[in-house]
Amino acid sequence: MAMTRAEKIAAAKKRHNFKRINTPRRGGPKKFEVLAVEGNEVRKINFGDPNMSIKKNNPARKKSYCARSGGIKGKYKQTSRLITGRAKRGIVKL
Repeated sequence: MAMTRAEKIAAAKKRHNFKRINTPRRGGPKKFEVLAVEGNEVRKINFGDPNMSIKKNNPARKKSYCARSGGIKGKYKQTSRLITGRAKRGIVKL
């Protein structure tokens, strides 16, 4: 029997010890981790270099990041590119 969306989210939250979905938190093998949910798909995403600071308030660094990564907007919710872009725009606090 297939699991419903709510069952998948509950199982992933329990397995990875998350309290909220689509919200980054510190920890994991990288600097941040997030439990991303889009449709019926649930995925844990690890991103960020633990030895580097974010520096999101420097316009020159933001411009350089946008040039490297193709902008700060993303369409697919389960990518680290969208999550870091949301953080650089100030939508999500890291």
